[in-house]
Amino acid sequence: MLRTGSYDAARTTAGGLPGELARLEAQAALSFAEELRVLRELGLGSAGPLLELGCGPGALTRRLTSALPGLPVIALDANIGLLAHAADCGSAPLVGGDAYALPVRAGSVGAVLIRYVLQHMSDPLAGLAEACRVLRPGGAVFVIEVDAELWGVAEPADPRLAAVHARIAAAQRAAGGDRLIGRRLSRLLRTAGFGEVAIRPFAVTSDEHALEDFAPLLGPNRLVPLIEDGSLAIADLALVTAGWMRFLADPAAWVMLLGLVVSARAPLARHPR
Repeated sequence: MLRTGSYDAARTTAGGLPGELARLEAQAALSFAEELRVLRELGLGSAGPLLELGCGPGALTRRLTSALPGLPVIALDANIGLLAHAADCGSAPLVGGDAYALPVRAGSVGAVLIRYVLQHMSDPLAGLAEACRVLRPGGAVFVIEVDAELWGVAEPADPRLAAVHARIAAAQRAAGGDRLIGRRLSRLLRTAGFGEVAIRPFAVTSDEHALEDFAPLLGPNRLVPLIEDGSLAIADLALVTAGWMRFLADPAAWVMLLGLVVSARAPLARHPR
């Protein structure tokens, strides 16, 4: 996905790489409709080609090319192993490349989409500056991200899990990532040279999806690699597992996940470099 940062596809969830491929597919299936709705409201599809930065195995790429057949898409990722699992992505070329040094000519794309990538980057500002470089004057960047303190709501809530979630965020921070990136996006974009910044939230709830559909994102499998590297204790896994099972068994249980879509525009005039 990127040259340096907190993401390791083989150590993100239980089951190694196959488990992560399944998680990424489940994540896209859960939230793509809402993400696309907001992206369209912010202007996605009005100009191409669209560079999808950090496409992974193409779970989003496949849905984008199906939903927006008239929009040329270029799917890029630094992890060639993940790209090898991409399939049914329409005519979108799959490109191996570094987010900090994109193999794309300056001013050659109409839009850039960066979905759940900046939180893993050790230098998100450099990544955004590189996205600005490859955009045409006035081209749009769309960033989809989360903020760990605005992640959503689970009812009934289990206050004992707050300390576990704090340690999960700390482990990602120690690895070079930032689970609080959502609150910094507007400032990062402006510092990187973008203007016309707009922030739009979206929500996915168990009104539209079964509780089990949220398991790849909220269930205990995400903790297994953190147990293995010592960031969490076995007791933490036991606590989360028991809490998740109680949650699933509660007929009144309800969950809402919150995300952010932030758009911005590259400047119309570029200063010579």
